[in-house]
Amino acid sequence: MMADERPLGEVVSWTPARVPGREELRGRTVALVPLDVERDVASLYRVSHAPDGDPSVWTYLSVGPFADEGELGARLAEGVAGDDPLWFSVVPAEMGMAIGLVTYLRIDAEMGSIEIGNIMFGPGLRRTTAATEAIFLLARHAFEELGYRRFEWKCNALNAASRRAAERFGFTFEGIFRQHMVVKGRNRDTAWLSITDREWPRIRAGFEAFLDPDNFDAQGRQRRPLAELISAVP
Repeated sequence: MMADERPLGEVVSWTPARVPGREELRGRTVALVPLDVERDVASLYRVSHAPDGDPSVWTYLSVGPFADEGELGARLAEGVAGDDPLWFSVVPAEMGMAIGLVTYLRIDAEMGSIEIGNIMFGPGLRRTTAATEAIFLLARHAFEELGYRRFEWKCNALNAASRRAAERFGFTFEGIFRQHMVVKGRNRDTAWLSITDREWPRIRAGFEAFLDPDNFDAQGRQRRPLAELISAVP
């Protein structure tokens, strides 16, 4: 093969994406609200620390748990001072207060890549419809309103629950970055997963079928799981 005949990849029509702003994303069961430390720190501390919360939510995160509410507040204040990561409080409609955190991060509008991370879901949020809808709102906003072409999820390779959750949400496992980080004095191999803009219409249809009120019985139990509904979309 001559040098000028080497494969160069598919030609794409590409316009850089928009950088996300501090705006509320609201669904039927949950709202993602720009983090306000003064407003949210008490409820976030309560759900993620003893005696009422679950400190294990910090196990695979780069910080936490914290000595007291003030220490958590100081750490969050450092975070909201910047634009990347971009922090949201997760507020289920039925509770009306923040019981989780999530961010957009590693925002590369020029190349159209954005990551979801720093996910801290309190016990009352994990494995709920509100948690699923929170991920959907972030993905839909990234692809459809901001114009990204790649939506990433990364987690400690030892965090099997996080990887299972990502795959349930339609992310594709791409591999392990070995010795990627040192976190809390320990080696971290990182699992990489993603959704691309070409995959998003099919995954969106699965999310919408799952989140439809008709997919839940009178007790709020799902009739068909998300992974099944995504797989059923042609």
